[in-house]
Amino acid sequence: MGSIITTTQVESSVQPGQYLTFFLAGEMFAIAILGIKEIIEHGIETVVPMMPSFVRGVINLRGAVVPVVDVSARFGWPPSVITRRSCIVIIEARDTEGQGQDIGLLVDSVSAVMDIPTANIEPPPAFGARVRTDFIDGMAKVDGKFIIVLKVHQVLSIDEMAQLSSAYDIGEPM
Repeated sequence: MGSIITTTQVESSVQPGQYLTFFLAGEMFAIAILGIKEIIEHGIETVVPMMPSFVRGVINLRGAVVPVVDVSARFGWPPSVITRRSCIVIIEARDTEGQGQDIGLLVDSVSAVMDIPTANIEPPPAFGARVRTDFIDGMAKVDGKFIIVLKVHQVLSIDEMAQLSSAYDIGEPM
């Protein structure tokens, strides 16, 4: 999993189009549907030893091994509590050689696919140097509420995931 660098999602700033909305810890998030392959209900993952805490394990998806990332834990929040509404959003990521790898994103629940015009999406807020907003593509205003539009390729950053994995490789606790 250390070679994942990007998804098939558009990597530049927010593009007009359709977004999948989902909930994490009561907040609504969105990702462009371009990089999404499918949505499946949560099943039981096989736990892989020595992985960062945000990697829940792997699932068997039609014979392929697919790692599952708990997005809530990836954000530094408590791990997701599995309910009957929990879903795994399967996206396709590409490694440095251009090879595709499916990755599952564990979310609390999926809401809807929405058309969000560019005019309704503002840049991420500036909180200063101590608060990370590099994983936010923008803040969409829908029905008087904000939806956080994520940069999936940043959430799955190769540099950070490799650093975390390498710390486990040498036996250091996180």
